[in-house]
Formats: sequence, C-alpha cells, structure tokens
Amino acid sequence: MNGKMERHLYPAPSRRIAAVQSPIIPVVGAWTRNHPSTLSLGQGMVSYPPPDSALDAIRDFGRQAEQHLYGSAFGYPPLLDLIRDKLRRENGIDTGAGIGVMVTAGSNMAFLNALLAIADPGDEIILPLPYYFNQEMAIRMLGCAPVGVNTDNRCQPDIARLRASITPKTRAVVTISPNNPSGAVYPEAALRAINALCREYGLYHISDEAYEYFTYGKIRHFSPGSLPGAAPHTISLYSLSKAYGFASWRIGYMVYPENLAPSLLKIQDTNLICPPLISQIAAAGALETGADYCKNRLPELAAKRERLIARLQPLKGLCEIPEPEGAFYLLLKIDTEKNDLELAKMLIDDFKVAAIPGSAFGLTDGCCLRISYGMLDQAQLDAAVSRLIKGIRRFAT
Repeated sequence: MNGKMERHLYPAPSRRIAAVQSPIIPVVGAWTRNHPSTLSLGQGMVSYPPPDSALDAIRDFGRQAEQHLYGSAFGYPPLLDLIRDKLRRENGIDTGAGIGVMVTAGSNMAFLNALLAIADPGDEIILPLPYYFNQEMAIRMLGCAPVGVNTDNRCQPDIARLRASITPKTRAVVTISPNNPSGAVYPEAALRAINALCREYGLYHISDEAYEYFTYGKIRHFSPGSLPGAAPHTISLYSLSKAYGFASWRIGYMVYPENLAPSLLKIQDTNLICPPLISQIAAAGALETGADYCKNRLPELAAKRERLIARLQPLKGLCEIPEPEGAFYLLLKIDTEKNDLELAKMLIDDFKVAAIPGSAFGLTDGCCLRISYGMLDQAQLDAAVSRLIKGIRRFAT
C-alpha cells in the first residue's frame, strides 16, 4: 500500500475504567501462583464450607420445569421471607411499609446497584479510611468521586471530619462495620451519629454489614437501619459469603428505601435479570440453619486472632500491631522505606507468604499490609506468620 505497511488500529478502551485501580486480590493471586507453596494471608475467606442444609436444599434442583425460567428481579420469594425474618430478629429492621429487600449476586453487586440508583457522574461518595477497595473502584467506574476521610488511630470514624467533608456534590456516606480491612467495629454511638449526619444533610447512609457476626469478646454489631427515622435514607448491605462459607455462590442482599425500587428494578433487570435460582435455594437452606452456624465457629477464629496477635509481638518497634475487634483482618503498619506493593511482592518472592498492600484500601501514609487469618488452619497460620516475621525483619528499616 504505497510502500507502507498497513497498520491495524483498534478503538481505545474506556478512559474511565483505565483510571480505576487494578483489583489487588487477582494481582497478588497471580504472584502467589508463580511461587508454589506460598501461604496466603491475603484473600478474605473462611475455612469452613456451607451448611449441609444448603446442599440438601438443592439436591433435586432442576427437576421442576419452572426452575429453569427467569424469576423475580428482587429475589426468590421464600428466600426473601427468610431474609425479612432474619432482619427483624437479628438486626432490628422491620421491613414493612417503606422498606424493600433485594437479593443480589453478592454484596459487591448490592453496593453497585445502590450507587447506580442514587448517584450521577460527578457526585461524591464519602469513604472513611481505610475503605474496601472494590467500593472505591465501583465509585470511580460510575464517574463519581470517592472522598477518603481519615479515621483515628484505631480506625474509628471521626464525625467532625466527616461533616467537614460534605459538599453540595455529596450523595452518601459509607460505613463498613465490622471493618474490612482493619477489623475495627464501629460503636453504636458512632453509627447513630453518622446516620443522623446523613439525615441532616439529605444524604444516604450506606451501611455495609457483611461481617455482622464476626465480633469478639463483649463487642457487638449494630445496624443503623434499625434506628427510628432511618428508613428513608439508609441502605444496608449483607452477604452470605463469609458467615455461611458461601463465597462462590454469590448471594448478598440489600435493604433500601422503597422509593428506590423503580430504579433498582431497572438496574437489576439490566445487569442480572434475576439472581441465580440454585444459589438462592441453597441460601434459603443456609438461613434455615441460622446464624449459629457461623457463631459456633467464632471461638476458633478468636483463638487464631489471639495467637496471631501474640506471635506478632516480637515485631513491636518495627510495626504497629493493633488488636482488631471484628471480622478476621489485622492491619500492620511497618517501619520501612519500601512501599507496600513492593514489600508484598518481596514477601512472596523471598518468603512465600502473601499479604495485601494497604494502598489498595486508600492507606498511602506509610507502609501497611492487611493480614487475613480466616482461611488457614492453625498450623498453616503459624507457618505463614513465621515467614511474615522473617520477611518483615529483613525489610523493615
């Protein structure tokens, strides 16, 4: 062609998506797969499977013709009934007039649905730091702006800072309690104050409660959606992934002000049409077993937590070692000149132990790593912590 090589040009991908951070779990997962026998303190999962009642519920799935048809966008009615009963008994949320419930493919989808329903491009969503990275990613994907707000040295929210961060573009304040990645549990007083702040300014309070059962000692979880007057501006998110060992089944649900139902129907019908029926029937079986399925495993998790904190004590002086009150995470702040992504890669390369860099959660002041202790048994956890200690001792300043 006139002596010139023909060049094939392709349309550019979305600049908006290009600006979103890479999902850190797959990145660290790829590094880990390149180093067989690496022990992971990275991904947040539990070690136990779903209850037998979940598997029994789907034993004969597919034999009825209607099980192969589309279902309600809002969810499988028997599952919705169980969820409403659970919300009333455990969370103090009465899903009567003015409150709706929708089943989603995990609580990540519930968060994305909520954003699509309440926000427009250019709007701001307030995230107390550290935030959950997938939520920050979702906000950016929709052309909105995440506004990170510093918490105190125990990762507890600062109401004055939250108030000062509100602008005419703010649409919602997000809370995660028990918290991923810090393990902090927000006290009832703080959640009441945040909910009242949202009501005062005409904002939504998005309350992520995926780890609601994972609290230790005398610490208790509180659902702000239970507050008098909270219904019109509170969106509550829940998940079966952790409590019921349901990570691959992708079942979560959201509680929302009923005036959002028409918007949520458009969103759900476009993205999912309806939640997968086989997963919903299994979820109904799990909820019939009830929260004790998770709570009976908390003593084992508490023992791992206590042993992990004790094992890490020799690193004092090199690390800040908090004592988390919930979930199954711990944030280490390490005294080193290296950045956290570099340190995480070196720990895998040289010591075969994986952790998640704190920068993925918005922590850019210093070098932080999120440690997850939910998935490993005690022997594996001990081995992983030994490797982690050796690695930090080598790389810390």
